Amino acid sequence: MVLRLFYVLIALALFTITGCSNVGETTKVSIDNIDAEEVLTLDPDADIFQFDGVIYRTNIDWVEKLSLTMDVQIGEIKTRNDTNTDFNNETSNKLPVGTKIFSAKERGDILLVELNGETLKYLAILEG
Repeated sequence: MVLRLFYVLIALALFTITGCSNVGETTKVSIDNIDAEEVLTLDPDADIFQFDGVIYRTNIDWVEKLSLTMDVQIGEIKTRNDTNTDFNNETSNKLPVGTKIFSAKERGDILLVELNGETLKYLAILEG
């Protein structure tokens, strides 16, 4: 009798634990892209621009060492904003208006610009 009661209590406990768990449910976590304010708060001297909702930054050591080939022009800097962090697409804090933005053949997370005969490499700064 005691053993049977023990089994019933164990079964009841397992049923309660299993019934209250989230097994099989999916929790979604949404992470927004980093914005100009976040980047410039961490490094006020960062050279950045925004393209297609993503902030791109240059002067990153490991990126500078990559050998990349300029592909097609995908945009150009339309606004220069070096006074605050209110950025829209094709806004830069250092590149002049009219600077052309190119894709890189080898990587989708790096964009290239040509400035004064020099190719600059900009890495997408994504949160994750």
